[in-house]
Amino acid sequence: MRSVRPLLAATGLVAALALSVTACGPSEDDAAGKPSASAAAGDNGGAGIPADLADKLKEHGVDPDKWKNGEWKNWDKDTWLREAKDFVNPVIEGLWKPERMMEAKSPQKTMAAGDFSGDQGVTDPEPRPVRAQPEDRPYHKNAAPVGKVFFDAPEGTMVCSATIVKDPKNPGRSNLVWTAGHCVHAGQGGGWYRNIAFVPAYNDLGKSPAQLEKAQPQEIAPYGVYWADWVSTSGEWISEGGPTGGGGAPYDYAVMHVKPERGGKSLEETVGVALDVDFDAPAAKDISAMGAWGYPAAPPFDGLIMHKCVDRPGRLSISPGTPTMWRIGCTMTGGSSGGGWFITQSNGKPALVSNTSIGPVTSGWLAGPRLGDGAKEIYTSMGEKFASR
Repeated sequence: MRSVRPLLAATGLVAALALSVTACGPSEDDAAGKPSASAAAGDNGGAGIPADLADKLKEHGVDPDKWKNGEWKNWDKDTWLREAKDFVNPVIEGLWKPERMMEAKSPQKTMAAGDFSGDQGVTDPEPRPVRAQPEDRPYHKNAAPVGKVFFDAPEGTMVCSATIVKDPKNPGRSNLVWTAGHCVHAGQGGGWYRNIAFVPAYNDLGKSPAQLEKAQPQEIAPYGVYWADWVSTSGEWISEGGPTGGGGAPYDYAVMHVKPERGGKSLEETVGVALDVDFDAPAAKDISAMGAWGYPAAPPFDGLIMHKCVDRPGRLSISPGTPTMWRIGCTMTGGSSGGGWFITQSNGKPALVSNTSIGPVTSGWLAGPRLGDGAKEIYTSMGEKFASR
């Protein structure tokens, strides 16, 4: 039997993440059944496809009305939009009902030991598994920036994890969400996924499937549903990403700009918190603890409960000439993909430094891209695109 390293106890990282959101979130009355801030707002977000999106669909020979009535289910390779400039994601109000969220599966990216062909000189020894621990509940008081991404793919309804991050161009009013590239785009074999939406603090009270069948909507999506109106991922992921990560894995990151399905304030104003992104993190040897948060959905997990792993990070190289990735011991499975990885900054606050990308079939560790200039450019460009909105 393999040894299992226990979760690092009482790390500054865990304390910092919890403290950053303690005073934020819906009131207890909200959890008891009153509408959340975004759900209570005027219904101005999904009644029809905006003119600019409709025009974009028409440019590609797609009838906007037919799209909303089910044409989005057509995954014909000849019409599947894949280029960075071609992203479209019209809001289909009411599509993401609680039962549809529960049916979503994970786009698991697993790699066998023989898949690694890179320079092993920059690959540290494989970490011992760290058993994933459930996050304390309610999530809106302990890890509000973390949530689930729902989307449709040719394989069906899918799910990933994601994190609310700050927008320097809109301080205090961020609508930016960080996730993995493979949670928004199929890579070299396909195009953009569809109906991409984010639900922060999903299943706030950590209820079981049976309990969720009778749960109030505010318990499932305490802050409402946020649709991506623009998404950017790396060119390397689009051109090289594959079913098991492929050569695109070191570039497997994405930034989403979102808007509430039914109108309302910005995501950061509604949830009350957004996290910094650090594109210049220290070397692995200088980091004592790095934590990954997400909603693992592949067995033995069911995708309903938020989990976390904290470990000292190591390095992983999967192919020559590509950036070295972070790696930590963690038993989370598919569904945790896209979930943020955090370190504690010198000011005691957490910062996102990566996201879950790949892991082995045995689910003993996870790897995520090291965020550098390419990731920073995508992040900065997204803020600039929406700076005046």
